[in-house]
Amino acid sequence: MADEKLDVIAEDEEFALEGTLENAKQYMTFKSGSESYGIELKYVNEIMGIQPITEIPEVEDYIRGLINLRGKIVPVIDVRIRFKQEPFEYNDRTCIIIVDVKSTVIGLIVETIEDVVTIKDDDIEAPPSLTSANAKNKYVYGFGKVGDEVKLLLNPEKLIRDEDISALDDVIDEY
Repeated sequence: MADEKLDVIAEDEEFALEGTLENAKQYMTFKSGSESYGIELKYVNEIMGIQPITEIPEVEDYIRGLINLRGKIVPVIDVRIRFKQEPFEYNDRTCIIIVDVKSTVIGLIVETIEDVVTIKDDDIEAPPSLTSANAKNKYVYGFGKVGDEVKLLLNPEKLIRDEDISALDDVIDEY
């Protein structure tokens, strides 16, 4: 009899857990400066340590160059520079998050990886819109509440502009 009750409780807890995760997403979180950011896990392919980067002339300053990822040429961008923060010296904690954005594989150079967190949709607030022109270009689409912390949630499709992807595709085709 007691075992039957435990089975029912376990099934109820499993059902409750599924219900809460249904309205939640997982995010890879990382630090840039003093802020914590998150990218929805569905965009993330892998995380790797910093490696040699081949610079590309005449591209936006936040596009650091190209890396060789197991024979595939991948453009990398420095998230701090993209966010108009001061550049930082790469070290052994510096990572490259490989993401798939707009059918293009791109590396995001970040200072340090924090964690993978689950954030319920109810715990995400939209950022205030200052102007309609600014809203179209912003890459932070929400503020996720995780315990006592706030994570700035990124739209990776806005981190790199379409014209930059087009220019990078042309460069990659040359390699």
